[in-house]
Parts: sequence; C-alpha cells; structure tokens
Amino acid sequence: MRKLSFFLFIALVIAGTLSANAQHAEYDVIPLPKEVKVDSANVFVLKNGMGVSFDASNEEVYRNVLFFRQWIEETTGITLKLAPGDKKAAIRMSLDYPKAKGEVESDLTEQQKEAYIIKVDKKGIDIIARQPIGLFRAAQTLRKSLPIVKNADKVELLYAEIYDEPRFEYRGVLLDCGRHYFTVEFIKKFLDVMALHGSNQFHWHLTEDQGWRFEVKAYPSLAQKGSVRAETVIGPGNSGIYNGTPYGGYYTQEECREVVRYAAERYINVVPEIDLPGHMQSALHVFPHLGCTGGPYPVRTYWGVSREVLCGGNPETLTFLKTVLGELCDVFPSKYIHIGGDECPKHRWQKCPTCQAKIKELGLKNDGKHTPENQLQSYINREVESFMKERGRAIIGWDEILEGGLSGESIIMSWRGTKGGIAAARQGHRVIMSPNVFSYIDHPQLKDLGKQPRTTDSYIVSASKVYSFEPLIPDSLTKEQQRLILGPQVNLWTEHVAYPQHAFYQLLPRLGASSEVQWCNPDQKNFDYFKKRLPRLKKLYDLLGVNYCKQLE
Repeated sequence: MRKLSFFLFIALVIAGTLSANAQHAEYDVIPLPKEVKVDSANVFVLKNGMGVSFDASNEEVYRNVLFFRQWIEETTGITLKLAPGDKKAAIRMSLDYPKAKGEVESDLTEQQKEAYIIKVDKKGIDIIARQPIGLFRAAQTLRKSLPIVKNADKVELLYAEIYDEPRFEYRGVLLDCGRHYFTVEFIKKFLDVMALHGSNQFHWHLTEDQGWRFEVKAYPSLAQKGSVRAETVIGPGNSGIYNGTPYGGYYTQEECREVVRYAAERYINVVPEIDLPGHMQSALHVFPHLGCTGGPYPVRTYWGVSREVLCGGNPETLTFLKTVLGELCDVFPSKYIHIGGDECPKHRWQKCPTCQAKIKELGLKNDGKHTPENQLQSYINREVESFMKERGRAIIGWDEILEGGLSGESIIMSWRGTKGGIAAARQGHRVIMSPNVFSYIDHPQLKDLGKQPRTTDSYIVSASKVYSFEPLIPDSLTKEQQRLILGPQVNLWTEHVAYPQHAFYQLLPRLGASSEVQWCNPDQKNFDYFKKRLPRLKKLYDLLGVNYCKQLE
C-alpha cells in the first residue's frame, strides 16, 4: 500500500493497472481524507446490480444507505440493490469500527464519532464507522471519488484503505436571510452543498434592521409587519438609489422545523441567530415603545449600522427578548443559540433617561476598560444567557460581547480578525474563528471586479485566502487554549446578494477551500494540490445544478 497522489493515478492509467477505456475512481477528494493508502496492482470493479449489505433494524443506517445508493446512481448511472444482512454482498456498510483498548463511547470526541474507514479489496467495498454519521461521511467521500458519467457499465476502484475523521468539531457556514429572504427550497439545496463539503453547522441569520424573518406566535405582527421594507437600495454600497418595490418574506415555525429536520438528516445542526440588542430596527418598527426615542422606526431600506437599538433600560425589552428566544428554543433543538451582540451603537443609551436610570440602579461605572453603556449590554447578555442556560442552551455572540464582561460559558465568534478569539480563549471562553478577511465570502473572490457579480469591494477574499487560514493561531495560544477553539466558519452576508444563483456563486468554490481548513490537518494542506483536485468537484457542482465561480485566485 502507498499513499495516493494525483500523479500516481495518472501513472497507473499509463501503466495499465487501470483500464484506459474504463471509468475510474479517484480518492483524492475535497476535503482530503486523513490517510489514503492504495494497492496499485489491483482494482475492484463496481457494476450495476451489486448489493449493499446493512443492518435494516437501524433506521439511521438505512437512511444513509439510501443516500449512498441515490448518489451512486446520480453520479454513475449504476444502480445498486439493497441486500440487508447479506454478508456476501459486494458493498457492506456497518458500525463495526475497531475499538481502541479501553475505549469508552461516552468519552469520544465529536470528531471521533464521525470517523470512518473505507476498504476496497477483492471482496468488495467495506464502509465502517463508529456511528451512523461516519457512514454518511464515508458515503460522501465515495460519491466524490466516482466519475460523473450518465450511464457507466462499470467503475474501477483501486484497492485502498481510507481512514478519516474531521479536525474540528464545529465546521460552520452562515447564511444571512435578514437582508434578503431565501426560500426553504433554496435553503435545502444550500444544506445539501454544505453536507457535500463536510460542514456541520448551519448558522441561520434570521433577523436584521432590514427584515424580521422568524415567526413568533406571541407577537404575530412581528414577522407580518417587521419582515417587509418599503423598498431596497440598489447598486454598490448605499448609492442613494432605490428600486421603489416593497420587499418581504418570513419563515413560519413549521417551515423552520422542516429545515431543522432536513438538516438533521444530513448531520447538520441549525444554529439560529436573533441579533440583539442592535440590528433590531425591524422589531422596533412593530414595537416602537421598545426603542429609546419612541420612533417612528421604518424597517430599514439601506445597509450599514443603525443607531436605533432596543432600549437597554426598559424592563419590557427583556420580556420581549425572552418571549422571542423561548419560542426559538421550542423550534430549534440546537445546543447553540446565537444572540449576535455586534454593532450596537450606544448613542441612544448615552442620552436615554431610562437607560441612564438603569445604569445607576445597577451601579455601573467606567472601570477603565468598559463604559457603563457597554456594561449595560453585558447585563442584557447575562440575563439572556441565564434564561438560555435554564433551557440547556449555550449562547454564541460576536466578539463585541466581550466588551463588558461575560461568563466563561459564553461562546465567542471572532469576526473582527482573530484578536477577539485569542482574547476570549485566554479568558477561558470557547471560540469559533470567523475573521472577516479570511471568512467573509460576500466579498469579491477575484481581483478583477468586472469579472464577477458586484458586491462590496472593500477587500478581496479569494479562494487561496480562505484556504490559507489557520484557526488555532499556534504562536498566540497555548495548547490548552487551542483546545477551546471549536472550529472555523465562513459567512455569506447578503446585502448585495439577492438571488440563489448569486449566493451559490459567492459560496463556491470557496466552501471547498474552507472545507479543508475545517476538516484537514495543516500538514495536509497545499493549495496547488487543491487546485488539481477541484475540477472533479466542479463537475459535481454541475450535476447538482449549482452556480460557482469558474476562476480561482
């Protein structure tokens, strides 16, 4: 056995181990598995009608077998038959992962739970995992290994052993549906693409100054009225030119549950975000008494940071937030709930008698590090955190929530570079690394702005830039602090992304680059090698009918 490389594969075809006129599998997929060993002297031939053996009593395993069968047929045209319990079947999917000495399942890391082994030899294909999620990951790897042809009579696979598990437990992708609304149908396809790349956390940004997208039963008008803006600014930045067309849309709780179910079948957790106490102008439009000035507050029609935020001193603010978040918990089972916390200007609070009275009541004073107004936001955050803890949830917040002090149980999402994440880890917080210059894929991916749809143009986030990110910051964090880094995330903000085709263009192939940051060890990463492996993945994008950037920088 030897490790597989692109050049080895070409040599094998020339040498004749692989038939030159046959269809071949290639194991160097994206993201690259931890270890791939091949026996270059032998091949297994996958043919139409071969059976897949599995434990039919396990519904989760059964579902993954159906996924695998569907993907093989979509990719190659080869149809496999279900053969539950048939040990002589050519393909065998099982939970017979070898246990290490003294291994206790309850002590496994989240990454170890996703581990899998693929063995290809004269007996066929063995797909082995600890848990059903590992079978799903293995099936995706084989799906990406196979050639994309309409009707293959057979596919040759080199004998191989593949051992794999992800590097990070949290592998996130954000979709902003506050600025622009995307249908449930689109979100399902978005989740399919995430699953293809091994991402497992869908950060669903549901509320913004420009639109409230989550139905709250206690406040029916919140989504009905707060989701609709009178018009939308068009062109780059805030051009001052508007389209004059009302824009709206929101998700019912049943639609949200449908997304959660669909995501869970693909081993993706949905992390909902209700951004607070800023980015709330759409809520203030419906409930102006929750603002510092009493309004009126139109649902915002242009981008940027609004000074209009929830009143920090009004007791009804916390009542409102707890009601909204309580219903959010009823709909989303995620152990993580994102509360935003970013870009909350304190201009109104500084002049608001109600906020200043609350600051005095709480005894908040400038301590040299944090202003009283920053501490007032932390007071709200702690109230929300306590409320969520009672429901068994942990809060995630953008790195601004550090500006006033927090408990060590809060999770920090570092977006203003990596400094916030480093500071948070040093304070004992868990961290998700999402620095804008590496992770904000709403920004252009090509230097020539004329060769891509127009978005924001303040800086370029190319695929190579995404690929170059190292989340653990070894020079700044100790080994113990590095363990607090849950993983990285890429973010697709949608101020200038209004349509599905544009959204996928912004996402791909940068999600492929990010997937190797999320999944692979640093010593596996090589951008030139990534570029050589990308064409096959792009063929799969074509098969799925999703748009992507054809160039790579």
